[in-house]
Amino acid sequence: MAARVLVVDDEKDLRALLEYALGEAGLSIGGAAGGREALARIAEAAPDLVVLDLLLPDIPGLDVLKAIRRDRPALPVILLTAKGEEIDRVLGLELGADDYVVKPFSVRELVLRVKAVLRRGEAPEEAAETLRHRDLIVDGPRHQVTVGGKGIPLSPTEFRLLTTLLARRGRVQTRSMLLTEVWGLSGDLDTRTVDTHIKRLREKLGPAGAYVETVVGFGYRFQEEEG
Repeated sequence: MAARVLVVDDEKDLRALLEYALGEAGLSIGGAAGGREALARIAEAAPDLVVLDLLLPDIPGLDVLKAIRRDRPALPVILLTAKGEEIDRVLGLELGADDYVVKPFSVRELVLRVKAVLRRGEAPEEAAETLRHRDLIVDGPRHQVTVGGKGIPLSPTEFRLLTTLLARRGRVQTRSMLLTEVWGLSGDLDTRTVDTHIKRLREKLGPAGAYVETVVGFGYRFQEEEG
């Protein structure tokens, strides 16, 4: 079954263009002209990914993102932002957006980004089995994470980030390495993208977030097993 993508943008022509391009890429597409319509569609039948413009006529895009993260924490979201919206872009990442594309953009780039984010929903080879560290369990095949027996809802990007670090515990992963391994096609993203996702991942993991260590001047590593 084709992955379902919801395009949320009040520009009718742009929405039609994106719907056509994504449809040609083999995806099932729906559209929404505003935030309320988008949230209603998501509540009715959640898509596999949302492409969300930050500037909407009724509800700010960031508020739509907050609602999605509250009700559908694992639903991937790609933001559409304008060049001058850097603060909103960073805030969007902090709120849990998986990726962003800056307007004006090539339609091909967006299609590639959408496919890359959808692939993050597939466990990397390193996560073919269950990974454990103390009270943290990452079940790769089931895409489930628990800490002390409590389920932790992660977005596909957060799941892949945690899996990559845990599978390579003890080894430093630079921001560039993580951008390549986790974001795939997004190697041109600002390194703050990695830092923002690490911050959010730690917050979600609670005390287990301390297992993800910062290596100043280099990047991050997952805590080694104690001898």
